Amino acid sequence: MNRTIGFLLLALIFWNTSRAQEVLYSPYQKFDFRGGDFSVVGKVGGLVYTYRGSEEGFFLDAYNDTMGHTATVVLDFFPKKIYETRFVLSGDHIIVLYQAIEGTKVIQYAALLDEKGRLQKGPLQLSEAKTGIFGPTRNYFSSAVSDDKKTIVVYSATEKGDHLDFEGKWIDDQLNVVHRNRATYKSDGNDINRSEGIVANDGTFYLPVYTPIGGKDYSDQFWLLSMPAQAGKFAAKEMPMENRFLANVYVKLDNNNNRIYIGGFYSDKKNGNYIGAVYAYYDIASSGYMNKRMLPFDSQFVMETGERSKKHAFNDYVPKQMIVKNDGGFVLIAENYYVTTRSNYSPAWGYYSWYSPGGMSGTIREYHYNDILALSYDGNGAKQWHAFVRKEQYSQDDGGVFSSYALLNTGGTLAFMFNDFNASRSRIQLGTVDADGKTNMRSFSPEGNSMPDWLPRSGKQVSAREMVVPCLRRREICFAKIVF
Repeated sequence: MNRTIGFLLLALIFWNTSRAQEVLYSPYQKFDFRGGDFSVVGKVGGLVYTYRGSEEGFFLDAYNDTMGHTATVVLDFFPKKIYETRFVLSGDHIIVLYQAIEGTKVIQYAALLDEKGRLQKGPLQLSEAKTGIFGPTRNYFSSAVSDDKKTIVVYSATEKGDHLDFEGKWIDDQLNVVHRNRATYKSDGNDINRSEGIVANDGTFYLPVYTPIGGKDYSDQFWLLSMPAQAGKFAAKEMPMENRFLANVYVKLDNNNNRIYIGGFYSDKKNGNYIGAVYAYYDIASSGYMNKRMLPFDSQFVMETGERSKKHAFNDYVPKQMIVKNDGGFVLIAENYYVTTRSNYSPAWGYYSWYSPGGMSGTIREYHYNDILALSYDGNGAKQWHAFVRKEQYSQDDGGVFSSYALLNTGGTLAFMFNDFNASRSRIQLGTVDADGKTNMRSFSPEGNSMPDWLPRSGKQVSAREMVVPCLRRREICFAKIVF
């Protein structure tokens, strides 16, 4: 039955994506990519909202089902210099989290908007941090959003040697600050780093922490720090490592099964190559790690990478997403990604060089985004299948903004949309992986609107069968809605 459903979904995707009329473009707006900001906000009250910011101001644009422009909302409460924005949709309203540069400070704000984009509450100042004399140098504040969108934790977590200082505020979906917590976590003397935090529907905040070791910053110790909203202090649970070294670990919270899944890669040496994949989950009720497995790569799997050096075949794969399955297993999605630099100029500009900042710098940064890997495990940690979606993407000095992919999850099929740079003009490809790990590739040829340059990795799934992707045409921006 599951295979039949998966096949029907796959067939439906292929049938729909071959029809050009399923792509709907918004009108163009003036926009300079080199000094502006943009994002797909999502769908609220039947309208698709997008965000754009520049020296001219900060705006929400609303579009109807045919991507006709219905309204522009001026975010006139934004300060002049915005450092970071994030939009959270909850029910019929929008929460916007934004950081502003004011003098020598970065200040974290939040505001509540209704379904028309009108300001309902705020701006609310949550935190502030001092910058250096040269201005902001990093992300000073982070945020975690629960699956039910009822809880947001806005926090700062600063590592200093063997201890971590944390300050966080718990916000509900009406922009009420319901808890404020400060805490310090100290290791047993080794330096510690952290990954991004996550928050459960019950308000418990979890922060992955590890000790970097060696020249590649693998970890020889790994903890999950947990803090209930009312607790005000961390409880730490270390995962046994068995003399292995973790690399690029990804964590995903499963509220339905009360678990936190852990996936990634490992090495048997602190500066060694990846030799296998990690599967584990943390059982929240028992506060213990269950079904932890170190699964070595078999020779056939390594051969399928197509890499010349089999020892280094997986070293550049970075976990990007995790899809939790109904059977208690998960699909880990990783991408082959690395950055190189050249200290002397040679005329080998990438396809999208017009969007690079330009200048006379003698150093060129080259961005490589290659094959996508999907690894599927069942609820007991046994590997079911693996699949490669083949691609090769290269660009220079643009941050790789046109590279990588957008993921559409239909529930039975994973669809990866990405730019193919191997033509005189880029074309959109759609690689699909079904419930049994079977892959298929199809060219996706959206017509109309003067064929702008798509930015798939900045796209967002706005409903079960709809995705919105930003598109650039020199100093203009539009948004394409794909109806699958």
